[in-house]
Amino acid sequence: MLKSLRLKNFTVFQDANLTFAKNLNVFVGENGTGKTHILKSVYSAIAVLADAHKRPADATRGGPGNRSLAKSHLQTALAEKLIGVFRPDALGRLVRRAKGRLKSDLAFRFDADATSLDFSFSRQATRDVKLSRMPSAYILERPIYLPTRELLSVYPGFVSLYETTHLPFEETWRDTCLLLGAPLARGVREARINELLKPLEVAMGGKIELDRSGGFYLNLEVGGRLEIHLVAEGLRKLATVARLIATGSLLDKGYLFWDEPESNLNPRIIKAVAKTILQIAAKGIQVFIATHSLFLLRELHILQRTSFADAKVQYFGLHLEDDGSRVAIKQGPTIDDIGDITALDEDLEQSDRYMDVELAAGKPPVA
Repeated sequence: MLKSLRLKNFTVFQDANLTFAKNLNVFVGENGTGKTHILKSVYSAIAVLADAHKRPADATRGGPGNRSLAKSHLQTALAEKLIGVFRPDALGRLVRRAKGRLKSDLAFRFDADATSLDFSFSRQATRDVKLSRMPSAYILERPIYLPTRELLSVYPGFVSLYETTHLPFEETWRDTCLLLGAPLARGVREARINELLKPLEVAMGGKIELDRSGGFYLNLEVGGRLEIHLVAEGLRKLATVARLIATGSLLDKGYLFWDEPESNLNPRIIKAVAKTILQIAAKGIQVFIATHSLFLLRELHILQRTSFADAKVQYFGLHLEDDGSRVAIKQGPTIDDIGDITALDEDLEQSDRYMDVELAAGKPPVA
């Protein structure tokens, strides 16, 4: 589990200290406040630590079962992952825009202290970081990143194309497509998988399947198979989560990062997504989501107060300061702790205006 993160002079953050909950972490803020940047920075670090044990022997030190990470390899891997995930022209472009010779500092603290790490890079950096705290162990669970766009429709051939050509897509797409192609889980885990899948399959009206030809289909309860391209985009996002659960990637341990899970979803599906998020978190996955949906926040709050009272949740409100050059963060276990969020205030203000217009017209407001 990731316990905390410090970002100093990283993108829009001058000096941010974040403390995470073990189950669910929710980032709320207007566009441009850095919600996605936090998700991507954490994902990048964990992905590198999760991939480290797959590297050849010359990338590590020590004998079998006692291999520690080689500093030079880890520094290169971190730089390459940040560039692949953020897609800057050079690594130094991720340093906060301000006068002076600044450098970015990132510090990650895990419950297993052996995996904690600190690193930095300067504005002049192209493809190198400097480790000031070396982890002595790696992470066994591969993290999952779900972007705002669904990936099932681009899956066929995407990974091989990504590996052999220069595509203008973030590396998170490639990473997630690799996991989507994993075989279905079997054995003792199937009962837990089916428990998580059932509400998703009810919402989708069927089961997600990977055809031998390499394409995804929605096998409808009524109406036969439907090519994934013909399925509504919102349902494709739901099907992506269902597939990752079915393969065991989202089951017991690990990390899930989901950017705007509400995107292109109607309220009925958002309710199913909110419940799935908390179910996954309750099963041992540490979940991080970024959103500016009042509906999703309220649904999470309702579920947290009822069906998931034991869930540990942390909310983060990201606020642009007056001059617009820096972002301040308020955090706490409830929505009330994160301050006023303009995007949410606009939703509430629109509801008030709607009520006023309907009442002025002598009509009862539509529920």
